Amino acid sequence: MKKVLASVITVVILGIALYFTAIYYITYSEGYRAGELVKFSNKGLIFKTWEGEISQGVSEAQVFTFSVEDKNKDVIKLLKDFQGKDVKLTYKERFSTFPWLGETKYYVIKVEKTE
Repeated sequence: MKKVLASVITVVILGIALYFTAIYYITYSEGYRAGELVKFSNKGLIFKTWEGEISQGVSEAQVFTFSVEDKNKDVIKLLKDFQGKDVKLTYKERFSTFPWLGETKYYVIKVEKTE
Protein backbone atom coordinates (compact mmCIF):
# COMPACT_ATOMS: atom_id res chain seq x y z
CA MET A 1 0.00 0.00 0.00
CA LYS A 2 2.87 2.38 0.81
CA LYS A 3 4.45 1.76 -2.61
CA VAL A 4 1.21 2.59 -4.41
CA LEU A 5 0.72 5.78 -2.38
CA ALA A 6 4.34 6.83 -2.96
CA SER A 7 3.96 6.18 -6.70
CA VAL A 8 0.77 8.21 -6.93
CA ILE A 9 2.32 11.12 -5.03
CA THR A 10 5.42 11.00 -7.25
CA VAL A 11 3.31 11.03 -10.42
CA VAL A 12 1.23 13.96 -9.15
CA ILE A 13 4.34 15.98 -8.20
CA LEU A 14 5.98 15.26 -11.57
CA GLY A 15 2.77 16.22 -13.36
CA ILE A 16 2.55 19.54 -11.52
CA ALA A 17 6.23 20.26 -12.19
CA LEU A 18 5.79 19.43 -15.88
CA TYR A 19 2.72 21.68 -16.10
CA PHE A 20 4.51 24.68 -14.57
CA THR A 21 7.58 24.10 -16.73
CA ALA A 22 5.48 23.88 -19.91
CA ILE A 23 3.50 27.03 -19.07
CA TYR A 24 6.67 29.04 -18.43
CA TYR A 25 9.07 27.78 -21.11
CA ILE A 26 6.94 26.69 -24.07
CA THR A 27 5.96 29.56 -26.35
CA TYR A 28 2.58 29.28 -28.06
CA SER A 29 3.28 32.04 -30.59
CA GLU A 30 5.61 34.94 -31.29
CA GLY A 31 4.86 38.12 -33.16
CA TYR A 32 4.86 41.88 -33.51
CA ARG A 33 2.33 44.58 -32.73
CA ALA A 34 2.57 48.28 -33.47
CA GLY A 35 0.61 51.23 -32.17
CA GLU A 36 0.61 54.12 -29.76
CA LEU A 37 1.69 53.27 -26.23
CA VAL A 38 -1.22 54.59 -24.17
CA LYS A 39 -0.64 52.90 -20.82
CA PHE A 40 2.24 51.32 -18.91
CA SER A 41 2.09 50.74 -15.17
CA ASN A 42 3.32 48.61 -12.29
CA LYS A 43 0.18 47.28 -10.62
CA GLY A 44 -1.16 44.61 -8.31
CA LEU A 45 -1.92 44.05 -4.64
CA ILE A 46 0.10 40.96 -3.82
CA PHE A 47 2.17 40.55 -6.98
CA LYS A 48 3.35 43.79 -8.63
CA THR A 49 3.53 43.26 -12.37
CA TRP A 50 4.23 45.54 -15.34
CA GLU A 51 1.18 45.89 -17.58
CA GLY A 52 0.64 48.00 -20.66
CA GLU A 53 -1.62 48.78 -23.60
CA ILE A 54 -1.06 49.99 -27.12
CA SER A 55 -3.82 51.50 -29.23
CA GLN A 56 -3.92 50.06 -32.75
CA GLY A 57 -6.83 52.12 -33.99
CA VAL A 58 -9.76 54.27 -33.06
CA SER A 59 -12.03 51.84 -31.19
CA GLU A 60 -11.58 50.10 -27.85
CA ALA A 61 -11.57 46.75 -29.67
CA GLN A 62 -8.21 47.60 -31.19
CA VAL A 63 -6.26 47.74 -27.93
CA PHE A 64 -3.47 45.23 -27.33
CA THR A 65 -2.76 44.52 -23.66
CA PHE A 66 0.57 43.03 -22.63
CA SER A 67 2.81 42.25 -19.68
CA VAL A 68 6.55 42.62 -19.14
CA GLU A 69 8.53 40.37 -16.83
CA ASP A 70 10.59 42.06 -14.09
CA LYS A 71 13.81 40.57 -15.48
CA ASN A 72 13.47 42.69 -18.68
CA LYS A 73 14.73 45.92 -17.09
CA ASP A 74 15.79 47.44 -20.43
CA VAL A 75 12.31 46.87 -21.95
CA ILE A 76 10.64 48.40 -18.87
CA LYS A 77 12.86 51.49 -19.09
CA LEU A 78 12.20 51.93 -22.82
CA LEU A 79 8.44 51.59 -22.35
CA LYS A 80 8.53 54.25 -19.62
CA ASP A 81 10.44 56.56 -21.98
CA PHE A 82 8.17 55.89 -24.99
CA GLN A 83 4.87 56.70 -23.22
CA GLY A 84 2.54 58.35 -25.75
CA LYS A 85 4.79 57.47 -28.70
CA ASP A 86 4.32 54.99 -31.55
CA VAL A 87 6.11 51.73 -30.80
CA LYS A 88 6.67 48.29 -32.30
CA LEU A 89 6.52 45.48 -29.76
CA THR A 90 8.02 42.03 -30.14
CA TYR A 91 6.14 39.58 -27.94
CA LYS A 92 5.77 35.93 -27.09
CA GLU A 93 2.47 34.33 -26.15
CA ARG A 94 2.28 31.58 -23.57
CA PHE A 95 -0.51 29.04 -23.11
CA SER A 96 -1.37 30.55 -19.75
CA THR A 97 0.16 32.78 -17.09
CA PHE A 98 0.99 32.88 -13.40
CA PRO A 99 -0.15 35.74 -11.14
CA TRP A 100 3.44 36.71 -10.28
CA LEU A 101 4.41 37.10 -13.98
CA GLY A 102 1.58 39.24 -15.31
CA GLU A 103 -2.12 39.50 -16.10
CA THR A 104 -1.93 38.63 -19.80
CA LYS A 105 -0.53 35.77 -21.87
CA TYR A 106 1.43 38.24 -24.02
CA TYR A 107 4.94 39.07 -22.79
CA VAL A 108 6.91 41.84 -24.50
CA ILE A 109 10.55 40.94 -25.03
CA LYS A 110 11.65 43.87 -27.23
CA VAL A 111 10.42 47.39 -27.96
CA GLU A 112 11.32 49.84 -30.72
CA LYS A 113 10.19 53.40 -31.34
CA THR A 114 8.61 53.88 -34.77
CA GLU A 115 8.20 57.04 -36.83
